[in-house]
Amino acid sequence: MELGDLNREYWNMDIETKLNTPEIKELQLEKLKTALKWQYEHTPFNRKRFDKAGVKPEDIQSFEDYAQAIPVAGQADLREIIQEVGLDMDALMRELFGPSRMDDLYLITTTSGTTGIPTPYPNFHAGIREMKELFHRVAWRMGMRPGDRVGLCFGLSMHAAGTPQILWFQDFPGITIVPIGAEAGTEKILQFLKLFKANIFTGTPSLALHLIEKCPEVLGHPVKDLGIKLMMLGAEPGAGIPEVRQKLESEYGAKVFDGGGGYGCSCDYPIYQGMHWLADDLCYYELLDPKTGASVPMENGATGLMAATSLNPEGAVWFDMRFTLNDIHQVFTDPCPCGKTGFRYKIVGRADDMLKVKGVPVYPASIEGVIHSFPKELTGAFRIVLDEPPPRVVPPLKLKIEYTENVREEELPYLEEKVRAKMKSLLKVNPAIMWLQPNTLERAVKKTQVLEKTYE
Repeated sequence: MELGDLNREYWNMDIETKLNTPEIKELQLEKLKTALKWQYEHTPFNRKRFDKAGVKPEDIQSFEDYAQAIPVAGQADLREIIQEVGLDMDALMRELFGPSRMDDLYLITTTSGTTGIPTPYPNFHAGIREMKELFHRVAWRMGMRPGDRVGLCFGLSMHAAGTPQILWFQDFPGITIVPIGAEAGTEKILQFLKLFKANIFTGTPSLALHLIEKCPEVLGHPVKDLGIKLMMLGAEPGAGIPEVRQKLESEYGAKVFDGGGGYGCSCDYPIYQGMHWLADDLCYYELLDPKTGASVPMENGATGLMAATSLNPEGAVWFDMRFTLNDIHQVFTDPCPCGKTGFRYKIVGRADDMLKVKGVPVYPASIEGVIHSFPKELTGAFRIVLDEPPPRVVPPLKLKIEYTENVREEELPYLEEKVRAKMKSLLKVNPAIMWLQPNTLERAVKKTQVLEKTYE
């Protein structure tokens, strides 16, 4: 894709104008049939899934056939393979992605491994080409243009959201990449952002929030003086929480965009509308009932477990064939008020992060949203204290919450009443709160782990 008109609406005017249309559905079905045949012929893991279901790729002639024939796969399947092959990552990747693709392997990254063994994210040359196209679409919608300097502040050491971005943005015309990395620590991140005049920030919302606190201390001025014009955030909830987004936009004087949970990004409409799915030609998206695995119709407001299938299987990693990363999505198929194409999705939470208090489902992201709705009284730092393995929580739900320097100790009972009332109204839980002084909780430059598991 050449640069062309700098004022054009989309990076790829041929595809993005057709997102979420009957025309693109026809293209998806034809590509799906080809992709399934490839998976059967080249990927041991997916061939076994076909054989176990008693079907062949040629038996699938519609999306309905596909949904009924092939059960969804996920982390449980991955753990079974790890039990079989041990920690032999090459054996794991050959099983999951096919031996023929290993000669095309260029870069290996992983998840952060915060929930156990790091999950490999191999980057095949074919996949890098696809991700370049996708991230160019994302960056163009967010407002990246020639002349911009991008400060990469995700973890660069082995992390899937870090080093690959250097490759994914490689052919975006006229930009400069400044690979700082979360490992550098907050002082170096701030110094390098300023020294090399980066005007685009990519990293976690946690880090972006922490830099607000640290910038006056490290550089002697507010974070707004860095001149960041847009923030590309992901890897955890935050940019999709209205209160967090509002705080970041206000403090940085920048536009804040959410990216993740699939192949999409948010728009710049003043009220958060979710993320636009930009990859109809690259990946087939589904919603499933998290309990039964049955398909959930893609109707406005529908909620379910997100699963996806790559339509270019030579480069596919995890969204290869009806695979889920356990994210619960809510979709919106009505036109977005921003005017841009693509259905939208919001990440409600992770299925394996869901807590149940008296049978009521509660996600950490929802708790975070309430806490960030008190920006003058609360720092935003908190922990959910679990005395027993989730999801069941014996009430009350225990929270550790930091208050700001603006709050006097004698005001805490009144503040607690307000916070508990809002959580009871919005989340149907009445928590027990342990108040912490400002800067008590450790700040994370990568993902913040908000669950404090006392039982471990």
